[in-house]
Amino acid sequence: MEHIDENALRVATEQFGADGIDVVRVGYSDLMGTERGRDVLADRFDRTVGDGVAFCRSIYATSPMGDVIDIAGGLSAGLPDIVVVPDLSTLRPVPWEPGVAHVIGDVYNPDGSPSEESPRQVLRRVIDRFAELGMRPIVGPELEFYVLEQDDTKPNGWGPYGAATGNVYVAGLKGDPENTLLSSLRDLAAYGLDVVAANHEFGSGQFEINLWHSEALDAADRAFRFKSALKELSRRRGKIATFMAKPFNEEGGSGFHVHFSTVDADGKPLFDDPNGADGLSDIARSAIAGVLAHAPALAAISNPTINSYKRFGPDTLAPWLIDWGLDNRSAMVRIPPERGRASRMELRLGDASANPYLAIAGLLGAAYLGIRDGLTPPDKLEGYGYDPTKADKLPSDLGTAISALEEDKDLTDILGPSFVEAFVAYKRNELERFGQFVTDWEFREYAYHL
Repeated sequence: MEHIDENALRVATEQFGADGIDVVRVGYSDLMGTERGRDVLADRFDRTVGDGVAFCRSIYATSPMGDVIDIAGGLSAGLPDIVVVPDLSTLRPVPWEPGVAHVIGDVYNPDGSPSEESPRQVLRRVIDRFAELGMRPIVGPELEFYVLEQDDTKPNGWGPYGAATGNVYVAGLKGDPENTLLSSLRDLAAYGLDVVAANHEFGSGQFEINLWHSEALDAADRAFRFKSALKELSRRRGKIATFMAKPFNEEGGSGFHVHFSTVDADGKPLFDDPNGADGLSDIARSAIAGVLAHAPALAAISNPTINSYKRFGPDTLAPWLIDWGLDNRSAMVRIPPERGRASRMELRLGDASANPYLAIAGLLGAAYLGIRDGLTPPDKLEGYGYDPTKADKLPSDLGTAISALEEDKDLTDILGPSFVEAFVAYKRNELERFGQFVTDWEFREYAYHL
């Protein structure tokens, strides 16, 4: 276990007084991407976190409804601890919570070994593989989400905020009557998340905020913090921000698009080649091929809920087939038109419910395998991207995707067998619980006539 550097800890605690910080929130990601954490008084921070903060290991596998799912080393092992050690390089004040600072923690087992189920550790594991190739992956996250407000006319009591038709890509009060998006953009910028732009998306109450690209771990940290922060900011306004893939039948889904490229140790971009096909290097083409080859397994991680697969389908602007194309938003992998340092791929597979650490780790793991094995992509998509005669379909449900992940031994090895085992157990339980639950659709469909 990496203990906190005592000098760095001393500097941090001294800075608390200068910045008026009296509480430090230590947070980390569970398997879902939900933030778990603890508030620590600043004047007790050094003695409390010096050897890490203990949490119950099974928090990784607690469902959204509070059920504790038994993963290896969890419930059946007597609910032992994990230890969270703050990464002080991530420490920063929370602009909307005076006196509070936030820090992201790395998770370890009590024996000091890294917790392989930790999503942040899964991503570190894949980044290390790129380092073996002399490469550093660069990532730019794009996340869509809905803001909901209380609406007693809706069955669940919540409806889209500022509901109106046709407010696609507008800014200002027209699509955001209370300026919640503008306020959030400013708050997130002050939080140091390197957000760059925001706009109303296709659906009523649906928005997108873009984050600038950076090295993969930093990009994932910022995306993780972004989701937690946006939910908190919405709660402060009496609303809910949801990254659920498709919250409404009548509205489109929310995507998590990830832009990815890689550079060498000196920062030279490795996806660009003016003499290569389509201006792309062999490394870029192999990365594309790797993502396509492992797409069914990637779906389990990038589309991790039962609801995720209701976002897919023809003419949805979400992918349906395993394909790639040049500046083609109907393809699963889109190659934006920029070249030079901006040469990159955009994976459009993921939905907003995905855990940022895992979605990025999955993409990088598949790309790494393509680069390592020198894979060659199939012909690129031309034109319409929803013709199933042109490419294989993505999994159409979570169970199929989970099976594909289990069967993809190469990707499992990259992400870590212990992590995949825990993730699959968690998701199989989700499928089992859903299979036993009577839905509104079933009652509407059957109760009157049958």
